Amino acid sequence: MIDVLALLHQRLAFALILFAAVLGVWGTVGFLRARRVSPGFRSSYLLMIGLTGLQGAIGLILITMTQPKELLHVVYGGFAFLFLPGVYFWAGRGTKAREAAFMAAACWIVAIAFGRGILTGA
Repeated sequence: MIDVLALLHQRLAFALILFAAVLGVWGTVGFLRARRVSPGFRSSYLLMIGLTGLQGAIGLILITMTQPKELLHVVYGGFAFLFLPGVYFWAGRGTKAREAAFMAAACWIVAIAFGRGILTGA
């Protein structure tokens, strides 16, 4: 059971990095073209929040069964889980350009956080 969950946790981490990078490119291009956030981007961003929550839930289950190599691994996941919805709700209150800029930047930031989480090891 632990091996299956650990494999799922690892594969989902790589998928989230790729997903965040794709959203980062999409959001950056949209921002540079002076366009607002599209409904497709917004729904993809919300999907990334949900997948980050799923990743965190798997991680919490694994923590009850085994210890990560470094506690910093857990901190990166917690950061992403709190940061993404925070940016979503905060940026949506401002101008459309600010929303696009902050959501694109958030995608790049969590892509880095996901990568750092992988580098710290599970």
